[in-house]
Amino acid sequence: MERRKFIQNVSLGSVAAGLTGMGTLKAAQTDSLPADQTFNLDYAPHFGMFKHHAGDDLLDQITFMHEKGFRSLEDNGMMGRTPEMQEKIGNHLAKLGMTMGVFVLNKGGNGANTLAAGKQEHVDIFLDGCRKAVEVAKRVNAKWTTVVPGDFQRNLPLDIQTANVIEALRKGAEILEPHGLTMVLEPLSDTPNLFLRYSPQTYMICKGVNSPSCKILYDIYHQQKNEGHLITLMDMCWEEIAYIQIGDNPGRKEPGTGEINYQNVFKFIYEKGFKGICGMEHGNANPGKEGEADVIAAYRKADNFL
Repeated sequence: MERRKFIQNVSLGSVAAGLTGMGTLKAAQTDSLPADQTFNLDYAPHFGMFKHHAGDDLLDQITFMHEKGFRSLEDNGMMGRTPEMQEKIGNHLAKLGMTMGVFVLNKGGNGANTLAAGKQEHVDIFLDGCRKAVEVAKRVNAKWTTVVPGDFQRNLPLDIQTANVIEALRKGAEILEPHGLTMVLEPLSDTPNLFLRYSPQTYMICKGVNSPSCKILYDIYHQQKNEGHLITLMDMCWEEIAYIQIGDNPGRKEPGTGEINYQNVFKFIYEKGFKGICGMEHGNANPGKEGEADVIAAYRKADNFL
């Protein structure tokens, strides 16, 4: 799946991009930003996004994020880290007063394990992932975990598939809810084989599951590709949206590198009173320290909507 390769490809994609003429100046400017200069929304970088400034050590990267005004972190691959590292990350976030964003629930549904099929062995794999996600969440004090139900089951009517997904997710919610952990369902644009692709479809499923532990992860990049009408559809689905992710289109890089008017989108999110996390699930358009400075500058610009 494209998601599994995302973090690995961020660095490779950045190296392939070109330098910007003002990069060195921006790097110097971002190095001088005070720690208390935060943002209007709660943006969450991921590991690797600022490694040229902070180095390879994960805790140092978190410290750098905090110094630049970010107050949350997201890490798709958290479940693949050792329990010892998970605890170190959780403790460091707590020390800095930062919030842990989403991590991907492993075995949450994929091409070989689709919840739409209604097969017990697939559901059992998913529920085992839910139990393991609870333990990870405890170590890092996480409240959200990303779930993708997997691919279509082409030999079944669509409504039957939807019912199968809802039933499986209800069972997962029963595991997560007592621990305050919410699975956020993410409609994706990676391939048309995916069952979950649209925000109204995800809204309907959340209503069917009817649990505070099953909500929408609205990824702006994916939904710009799948359906457009970002502000209109976000507004329609708003009461089920618990988490937001960012990426401009085309390219899946920082705001300002594509066609989305992020300043308007962020203003809408802010005026809706959103207090949750906006995860920075994208690559850097340009490589090295200059590219990392560009990312911070892009968020300062897009966040300047008041």
